[in-house]
Amino acid sequence: MDHSEFSTAPIQDVAKLTGLEFLRRLADGRVPPAPFLQLIGAELTAVEEGRAVFKSTPGLQHYNPLGVAHGGYASTLLDSAMGCAIQTLCAVGIGNTTLELKVNLVRAITKDVGALTIEGSVLHRGRAITTSEGRITDARGKLYAHASCTCMMVPIG
Repeated sequence: MDHSEFSTAPIQDVAKLTGLEFLRRLADGRVPPAPFLQLIGAELTAVEEGRAVFKSTPGLQHYNPLGVAHGGYASTLLDSAMGCAIQTLCAVGIGNTTLELKVNLVRAITKDVGALTIEGSVLHRGRAITTSEGRITDARGKLYAHASCTCMMVPIG
């Protein structure tokens, strides 16, 4: 695979923005998406204080040997949405990292479910530790997975 198509925003530039400012730039295309999100086919589509929404459409590239999307696909999407929801609350020079992630896969994700919405929302904001929850739903609102996470605030840059 040619990795030259992937880029990231320079960390020194990211460190100069609040989390919400950075994610708004990411959502509107002024900042390149994270390479891992490009790899799995996810896009940040909405962001506001305490909330982040991604879209992704599962395909065969996400399948495990049993013919459904690998659990890591849902876990990655949820971790990203919940972490970005927390990032919206971060001050200049502060980021976050996942300490704990709990995912519940409630129905199989296949290529036939169509576009999925992955939403993360902050539950509790602390000085050093923040928690959030996430959901994966289809266009009809059917739930495919839900999760919670705990993140720690860390300096960046």
